[in-house]
Amino acid sequence: MRVAIAGAGAVGRSIAGELLENGHEVLLIDKNPSSISVERVPQAEWLLADACEITSLDEAALQRCDVVIAATGDDKVNLVVSLLAKTEYGVPRVVSRVNNPKNEWLFNEAWGVDVAVSTPRLMSALVEEAVSVGDLVRLLRFSQGDANLVELTLPPDAALVGTRVGDVRWPTDTSLVTIIRGHRVVTPAKDDVLEAGDELLFVAATSREEQLEDLLSVPRGEEAAQAVSRADGEPDEPRD
Repeated sequence: MRVAIAGAGAVGRSIAGELLENGHEVLLIDKNPSSISVERVPQAEWLLADACEITSLDEAALQRCDVVIAATGDDKVNLVVSLLAKTEYGVPRVVSRVNNPKNEWLFNEAWGVDVAVSTPRLMSALVEEAVSVGDLVRLLRFSQGDANLVELTLPPDAALVGTRVGDVRWPTDTSLVTIIRGHRVVTPAKDDVLEAGDELLFVAATSREEQLEDLLSVPRGEEAAQAVSRADGEPDEPRD
């Protein structure tokens, strides 16, 4: 995979290093000569140019890139790079860094952004994820489809503890992506049984997050029957 990164500061170089270790081709673009530090990421290609200018992006052959990452410290620059990458060069995947949380609403498909990464929001989410049990935590917002990557650690008294994944009537527009269980990463199958302390990761529509949290956090008791499909062969009640 070929990846172009606009912004060769500490963030851009760190991303480049990770991608290179995973076997990808990386091009770093920056207009500041002091940021061109080839010795820091020698395996990458480097281009001294303004990523907001069409001539620079032509020189970078952006049309050959599978992914463009706008990683500068200026939100205006990141939006322009994202828009040009998507509309002028048809880059399949555009990821953009959000520096100021107040600007996050702009980073959507109208500006060519497929995935917006807000560092303050991500740090806040990771703190919540580390300390929260029974609360749904939004880890990442996807610009397309109004969907989010969300996480919930299953509390010990949750009604779903001991329930097969295939027996749970998940809300519509939600998908259980993986289960983190101790040091293991479990790809969920219908016969897997949910355990207390499981860290469940979902891709879910924003409108379904509250419903999903209610389902996962309901304590053991009569409400448990509402979360699990009928075992006696009767048809399930229709979902919203």
